[in-house]
Amino acid sequence: MSMVQSSMKDPKAITGKTVLVWLFAFFGVIFTANGIFIYLALGSFPGVVEDRPYEAGQAYNEEIAAARTQAALNWQVSGEVIQAVEGTGRLVVTAADAGGTPLHGVEVRALLRHPARATSDIEAILTADGGGRYTADLEKVPAGNWTLILEIEAEGVRKFKSENRIFLKE
Repeated sequence: MSMVQSSMKDPKAITGKTVLVWLFAFFGVIFTANGIFIYLALGSFPGVVEDRPYEAGQAYNEEIAAARTQAALNWQVSGEVIQAVEGTGRLVVTAADAGGTPLHGVEVRALLRHPARATSDIEAILTADGGGRYTADLEKVPAGNWTLILEIEAEGVRKFKSENRIFLKE
């Protein structure tokens, strides 16, 4: 039996040079993609959330103090939107003190904030309806998720603030 040896190279043989080229190409693509992502991330968000962070921090401390004062009052406040036809409705807020006595002589303001469009926000100043009940008529309130922000002022000082998510059906 005779063996034939060939001096031709196998065209699909993997050599050290081939592995090295593939290794450099693989990591080159990874580093290039990471570099592009880092460039785009830093270019689109500079990291500054607040223009005046010190003042925002001081305002936050005031909010914490107001929340403690509000908790000490132990007021019972509830709000709801009663929907009518074609996007109209009525906002009804009931407010009582810690003993259950209806609140009188306070100013109640509400803001319906849309989570995605700031231009869709609806502000309302509620009028007293008797027995600690305050109401406001609303027009053109589309269905969907909203944040109901209620603020109650007494003697020119904010005494109560709440933010609650509500969902309005069609």
